[in-house]
Amino acid sequence: MSARPSRAPRWAAIGLLAAGAIHALTFAPGPLPAWALALVQVLALACAAHATLHAPGIGRALLRGWWFSFASYSLGLYWIFISLHRYGGLAAPLAVAGVLALSAFLALFPAAACALARWLCPPPAMDEPDPAPARRMVVAALAWAAAWALLEWLRATVLTGFPWLNIGYAHADSPLAGWAPVLGVHGMALLAAFAAAALAGLWQAARGAGARTDARRGLALAVALVLVAAGWPLRGIGWSRPAGEPLQVRLVQGNVEQSQKFDPALLELGVRRHLELASLPAPPADLIILPETVLPVFQDQLDPRVWEAWREVAARTQSTIAMGVPLRERAPDGQTRYTNSVIGFDAATPLAQLRSGATPLRYDKHHLVPWGEYVPPGFRWFVDMLNIPLGDFDAGATRQPPFQVAGQYVAFNICYEDLFGIELLPALHPGPGGEPGATILANVSNLGWFGNTWALRQHLQIARLRTLETARPMLAATNTGITAAIDARGRVAAQLPAHQAGILPVSVQGMTGLTPYARFGDTPVLALVAMALVAAAALGRRKPGR
Repeated sequence: MSARPSRAPRWAAIGLLAAGAIHALTFAPGPLPAWALALVQVLALACAAHATLHAPGIGRALLRGWWFSFASYSLGLYWIFISLHRYGGLAAPLAVAGVLALSAFLALFPAAACALARWLCPPPAMDEPDPAPARRMVVAALAWAAAWALLEWLRATVLTGFPWLNIGYAHADSPLAGWAPVLGVHGMALLAAFAAAALAGLWQAARGAGARTDARRGLALAVALVLVAAGWPLRGIGWSRPAGEPLQVRLVQGNVEQSQKFDPALLELGVRRHLELASLPAPPADLIILPETVLPVFQDQLDPRVWEAWREVAARTQSTIAMGVPLRERAPDGQTRYTNSVIGFDAATPLAQLRSGATPLRYDKHHLVPWGEYVPPGFRWFVDMLNIPLGDFDAGATRQPPFQVAGQYVAFNICYEDLFGIELLPALHPGPGGEPGATILANVSNLGWFGNTWALRQHLQIARLRTLETARPMLAATNTGITAAIDARGRVAAQLPAHQAGILPVSVQGMTGLTPYARFGDTPVLALVAMALVAAAALGRRKPGR
């Protein structure tokens, strides 16, 4: 008799761990098919909602939410181990510890959301009547969803943010995708969390001892279904319209092994491969885009003959070439400035501009990766343990002018900058001089740091959400994959296989017009979250009969 109580918490913990692991599978297709991601995500999250909303106390809700999320992040971000160990040179035990430590930290955000929701809407005591169970279920779902969305937003903001695995990304192919141009990915997270909590509430009502059949108990789930269904007509709205003629683009995927990319003995081989791919006979291109750090040394360290070779490619193809390259230049104050950049040039660009990095078409990465691209105060010791070259850059301006090419305006972002949808919005708006905003988005990345893992597919899913939010096409040029063209409705129009060298010729129609999300950013969803939390605080903690 005494063994049962001790087994129950153990099995509950194992169940939450399994639910968190399944949840990690929902952020990109493979192994789950695309159509199943949203459904599985809501079902797995409903397990966490049920376990935390009905926890015996706030502390237990915090622990259960942390346990679920720790499992989800540890599995969903396993690929960080590869960058730390295989390419960063960190010993395997330390690399594992690094992944687990990051997951443990990230899990604090959803854990705090679970504790907040449990505090806002405590379950009724066993001896306490519940005069309005349907209302309480709606309030509980509202509190849980608002708390989850708020902490997702904080996770994307605090300490420069790391919003990878936001639950909204699981819904790129679900009806909730229609809400992306209205409320952004955080709004999608709010609605997905509400659906999960509503399902958890109905589950609790159905399994309750002696629970009567009462249609009102399904009110929260009915509201969730209405909100989800509203995504269908929203997705049919044309939030943007064609601008100018389609841009002919060639995306280059060099597939240079990360262990070779920064090897001085093999540097010439990598540069030659990209030169050959850019020069291949192919449909004419207005713009050729190459990945991040195609040139793995500073621009002034290259032999001038290399730059001449690139200008010859631009002349033969009659194209503008955009490539990722680290730049160093002397600032007006006499300090040397280092940036992770994209430069654009053609056959007429002077050699002096290329060697100085002072090309008219230039983008400097704004949102830098902690420890990978800049060293947070007090962490120099950790960076010194890793073998990460070019690891201390200066940040670019918040808004930088798009590249004007053949009547289109292409706004670049680099690597994981496309995780931060709010930071891509300034480029869509007219510049200070009235120049047009971006009609096309482009991301250049080097995901070779993560091997052939989920990171590649997760990153593509993230890019799809950015196109839904902005109603702009996105071009992704990567070193090892996934190089792709995504249209303004989030559909992958073409892509190259991962870890295979090649070129992807695409015709891209630029778009103009601003979605509600592009106009107002995260302000509307944060206002909704604030109102929901206030309402939950007023109704959820009210005593029966009051």
